[in-house]
Amino acid sequence: MKMRWLIGIILVVFTIGTVMAVVVIENKEIDEVDVVAVNDVVKTAEDQWGQLDAYAFDGKDLQLPFVIIDQDEKVLYGTEDGLFTDFYQSIRNRDTIVDIQKDGDTVGKLVIHNNEKEAVTELKKELLILVLTILASLLVLTVFYLIFLNRTLLKPFRELQTFASQVARGNLDVPLKMGRDNYFGAFTESFDLMREELSASKQREYESNRSKKELVATLSHDIKTPVASIKAITELMLVQAKDEKAVKHAGTIHGKAEQIDCLVTDLFHATLEELEQLKITVTDMPSTELRGMIESANLDDRIKVNLIPACIVRTDPSRIQQVLDNVISNAYKYAGTNVLVDSSIDQGYLKLRIMDHGPGISEDERPLLFNKYYRGQNVEGKAGAGLGLYISKYFMENMGGGIDCHNRDDGFTVVLTIPLA
Repeated sequence: MKMRWLIGIILVVFTIGTVMAVVVIENKEIDEVDVVAVNDVVKTAEDQWGQLDAYAFDGKDLQLPFVIIDQDEKVLYGTEDGLFTDFYQSIRNRDTIVDIQKDGDTVGKLVIHNNEKEAVTELKKELLILVLTILASLLVLTVFYLIFLNRTLLKPFRELQTFASQVARGNLDVPLKMGRDNYFGAFTESFDLMREELSASKQREYESNRSKKELVATLSHDIKTPVASIKAITELMLVQAKDEKAVKHAGTIHGKAEQIDCLVTDLFHATLEELEQLKITVTDMPSTELRGMIESANLDDRIKVNLIPACIVRTDPSRIQQVLDNVISNAYKYAGTNVLVDSSIDQGYLKLRIMDHGPGISEDERPLLFNKYYRGQNVEGKAGAGLGLYISKYFMENMGGGIDCHNRDDGFTVVLTIPLA
């Protein structure tokens, strides 16, 4: 609607300018010689010849400039200076020349100046001013019209182009702005709805992939614990079995368990980079439940648990179970001794100390134990991927606690710090 109004205004201005030019031309017609007025001037000159003055011609209707000269071409009277120089110039200028007679003799002449050139020059000036005024008005209107087009048409298209580039790059969080005077309101709104739907679809896909990866990582990790138990039991059976058939079956089970452990490790490596997406849900839990979690990892009765102080801790039960399984499994694997679990409350935390009586590790290696894929110098002949303590650290820190370790004179200790409720 506004665009139509602007076009209409420009057409109206152009039409008005054309009409004004025509009116000026009509009003600037060259003045014609009034014969009656000429005769009146001639009669007055004849009657007052010899005593002509300015008052003699007051009230005469001859509007054109004129001069009265005698036979010697001497100017006796003139309405303006410089109108007459000689007859040659007057004839060349196409002036009107009328004889003035006295007693039947020609005594002088009335030369009526032809003002056609001056009138044409003046007309040209006025037309030029009018044309320039019209052009300036049209230029101003055109500038406003271009500004209007830029604001209502070009700017929305540029914003749409930028929006499309953002969508192409995968940035679906920036909405498409819609102005009140946007002519493409429905069109723009459809694009923004498309963005919202793409964003929702991308979020659903992300949640689905995260759930799948979390499931794979969790199952991979959880499978390794019972597989380790199977391997430990079959190793015990291989030591204790006397029957050749039983030894063979136990060896087969141990080999398959080893194969499963390798496959699960490969699967876990495939999702390891997504571990930070593992969901952790921290809740209040009585500390008495920790004893049951520790006992579930006590495969061959080599764990002794001292009294755990009664309190409420803030943790994720499933994740703390995984941490305990990892730490205790490492104690069995690398120390091969009995394990003592002691605990105490210290500055708002429950500290679990899992202590074995193995050789420990060198002080140079100790800061590296919680790094991804790191395995110490005492791992020769022992399966593993160097991920258990790395995962345990991630879980403990995201539950508001921590994990640390240190050597003792008679063994090695891992300390789990669990925040109190």
